[in-house]
Amino acid sequence: MANKRNYHDSLRESLKDPKEAEAYLNASLEENDPELFLLALRNVAEAQGGMSKFAKKAKLNRESLYRMLSEEGNPQLDSLSQLLDVMGFRLAIGLKVRAS
Repeated sequence: MANKRNYHDSLRESLKDPKEAEAYLNASLEENDPELFLLALRNVAEAQGGMSKFAKKAKLNRESLYRMLSEEGNPQLDSLSQLLDVMGFRLAIGLKVRAS
């Protein structure tokens, strides 16, 4: 159990850095697993001040934010955009790199 605790502590510490958080979120998106992306968002929110802080800044109800980022969460695009905005991130579209 100590290793798991150390991993989470280390992860949260690294996610305080916006560049690390950006890379972490992008890596989670590359896995094409919505639950993994929502977990990554939760981890970033917790590392950068906690869910209550981001709920207030995004003008979202804290309980709604927890539900939105739960394993069963299915956030609306506007709610996701609000949350990313207060985290200092934005949604973006890029071309998929294809092997030739």
